[in-house]
Parts: sequence; structure tokens; C-alpha cells
Amino acid sequence: MDSDFEKLKAREIAAKIHSRVISSVEVTKYFLDRIESLNPEINAFISFDHEFALSQAKRIDNRIGSNDITSPLMGVPVAIKDNIQVSGLPTTCASRILSGYKAVFDAGLVEKIKRAGLVIIGKTNLDEFAMGSSNEYSYYGPVKNPIDNTKVSGGSSGGSAAAVAGGMVPLAIGSDTGGSVRLPAAFCGVPAIRPSYGRISRYGLVAFASSLDQIGPFALDVTDLAMLLSIVSGYDYRDSTSINVPIPDYASILKSGLNGLRVGIPKEYFGDGIEQTVRLAVNDVIRHLKNDNVELVDISLPTTKYSVAVYYVIANAEASSNLARYDGVRYGYRSDSIESLFDLYCNSRSEGFGQEVKRRIMLGTYVLSAGYYDAYYRRAMKVRTLIRDDFNRAFEKCELILSPTSPSVAFDFGERLVDPLKMYLSDIYTVASPLAGIPAMSVPCGKDPSGLPIGLQLIGKRFDEESVLQGAYHIERMMDVV
Repeated sequence: MDSDFEKLKAREIAAKIHSRVISSVEVTKYFLDRIESLNPEINAFISFDHEFALSQAKRIDNRIGSNDITSPLMGVPVAIKDNIQVSGLPTTCASRILSGYKAVFDAGLVEKIKRAGLVIIGKTNLDEFAMGSSNEYSYYGPVKNPIDNTKVSGGSSGGSAAAVAGGMVPLAIGSDTGGSVRLPAAFCGVPAIRPSYGRISRYGLVAFASSLDQIGPFALDVTDLAMLLSIVSGYDYRDSTSINVPIPDYASILKSGLNGLRVGIPKEYFGDGIEQTVRLAVNDVIRHLKNDNVELVDISLPTTKYSVAVYYVIANAEASSNLARYDGVRYGYRSDSIESLFDLYCNSRSEGFGQEVKRRIMLGTYVLSAGYYDAYYRRAMKVRTLIRDDFNRAFEKCELILSPTSPSVAFDFGERLVDPLKMYLSDIYTVASPLAGIPAMSVPCGKDPSGLPIGLQLIGKRFDEESVLQGAYHIERMMDVV
């Protein structure tokens, strides 16, 4: 089929489906063929099922034929990160320890996607249990960056970002604990948003760090992203952290742009450690905003210099608790070297978890242990409050905060594996907003001389995704990066 659907935005594909110029089945077949062709090289998908996807598409075509159109993106394929439950499909979390497991229920977000009539086409690759910044920690192999396959895709939602950037699917869902949606979006050159904590249901999202995890979408441009965010947002009584607040029609407010919005520039995010090409690209955006008469405000977020340390104490502590449930007894991988119940637990976990996951479980267990809880975990929680207070003070002066998404562009495979601290510092600009529970997104803002994408981050007040998306839309048009 010579239709070049990968060059169209999701809403353009949907319009063709709704007007019956093309069917959802034809579109789904087209993207399944692209996955078959491209995935052996990129490795963005862990699993995809032709029969599963096409059966959905046929039902959707029947509904459209009866004029039962339930959303503006109905009929468009979407990929789901493989730490989110989709009934009948494997959920591996890119870990050996969940090999053979199939989900028996749909995540709350997946229910919304199905009701909206999108076609779930497959499950995307990730760092094991979403623990990583490069997508090199997957049991199923690393994800390559479709812009340059010698570079990492970013993590942990690297499969979702690469699938969209590589034209394998027009929309995708990821999860973001400390930057796992925004970092791969920046590295692969697509927009993606981590909404406020509680905006999207976490029911059916396999937990890494429960007080930080949040689901977020990817798309080819900000308009598609806004449309998908409206579909997947909303209260879910099964998630105790879900907040029952109104869901705006995000796409309808985009063209307001930055009118009346003040943009804060935090000095702490523009210090040493940023690659020169990233600094120049972000400063170029700031210069264009000045020329557009956008009000720019100098702000300070002094406590955010502790955010990486605070994040890795809290996240690893929560991970050590959440991952205790994987024991080889009920489902997933079970060791063959068993002589006792202790062997079953110990060997299944030792063989089933990867090196990075085991490192984080050990760190988390240590900071929660007697004698160290007060010194590390409790202190980190206190500093988390200070970080939140910093943002609250900053938002008295502005509506948006602008920074680089990452201090670098996508790096070479293996470059940071030998130094976990260097890998963790990839998240230096992204971990503070999850600690505060506020929305943040990455939008492309240029490329380095070798053609690698550069991402710009926008951070907003809690439940003010509208301003974040408006700012991203303005920058997308201003810099002509679509």
C-alpha cells in the first residue's frame, strides 16, 4: 500500500477514516507492515499481534459505518508501553521475571483508549521496569534511535518515542517517573507530555515508584498530543491517587499561544554541564520569544540542585517495596535451581531481574533499613517538600518554566553504562517536576550539527496542562519544527 500514512498526523489519518476515504483496517495493516519492516533494526516493539489489532480495526470500521464516531482520533493505531496492562497481551516490563505473563485486565487508560475507538497495535520496549534513561536495560535488547541508529533512544519509554519518530505508529503511550517520557521524546525529536500526578489513572500501570509514576502520551505534533491527552485523562476510582477534576478540550485552546503567559527562566538549569549545541538551541528559542514580546522572567529554583539525589533515594525505596511481589511463585519466570522455598525466591529473583533493577532494589532496601531510614529516606522526603515550595514560589512570578529537557543530545550505546551516576545525571532537568507532582513536557526545538534532535522542556502549575501545551504549540510553530 503506497499511501505514506507515516507522513500524516493522527488527526489527518482519522479524518480520512471518518470520511471513509480509507478504512481503519487498511491503516492498521499499513502500520503493521511498517513495524514488520523496521522493528528488527529499531527494536521499538516487544510484541505486536496482527489478529488482535485487525479485529479491533474491523469493529471500529463497523461503528464508523453506523456513524458511531466516539472521538476525533477514532480508528487511528496507538502503541502502549509494555508496563501497562492490555487484556490478552503480554506485559513483560522488559524483564525476564515476567516472561510468559499475559494481562487479564485492561488498565484504566486502556479502557479509555478502547472506548475512544483507537486501535492498540502493540506493546513497546522500555528499560526493565522503567528503570533507566537510555533504553539499554531491556531484557529484549536496546532500542535504537530512528534518527541515528548508533545512538540511544532515551529511556525508559524509548520504544514509544522511537515508534512514533520512526513512523511505525502515529501515537504512543509511555510512562514517566523521573523523565521517562520527556527524555526519549527529546532524543527522538517528538513532543510528549508528563501530566500532573493524578491526571491520568495509574490503575493497570505496573508500579516502579508509586508516588512518582505517571502515564504520558507521544505524538508527531502538539495538536495530536493534546487530542490524545484529552482522551486518556480523567478520574478513576480504582486509583486512589486519581483526582476528579474537569478535563479540558486541550486541542481547542492551543491557538491562544503564549498570550498573557509569563515564562520563567531558572538560572539553575543553565549552568555548567550543558552541551553547547543544546544551550545555543534553547537560547535561540528564548531570543525568538523575546522578539514575539513574550514576557520572560528570571526565577530561581535553588533546592532543585538536590533533586537527582532526592529522586533516587525516594524512587529506589519505593521500587524495593513494589518489586518484592515478584517471587516466581504465581506467574512469570521461575528458576530451575530449586531445593527449598528460599531457593525459589532467591534464585528466581536473582536470575529474573537485570543488573540495574537489582542495583536499585539494593539501594532502596538500604535507605529503608533500620538506622538509615531517618538519614536518607525521611530527609529526602523533607527536601522533596522544599523542592515543591520552590516551584510554588516561582509560579507566583510566572505561568510556565522553560529549560532544556536534557543537558545533551542522544549519546552512543554503552557510553554511560559503566558509570551509573553519569547515566542518572541524564535526568538532571526532568526529575524535579515529578517530585512536585506538576506537569512538564518536551517539545523539539532544533537539531545539533549532526542532525540529532534537541528538546526543550516546559513546566507548568499543577493541573495547568493547558498552559504547557499552549506554550509548546507556540514554540513548535515559531521554530518550525513540525
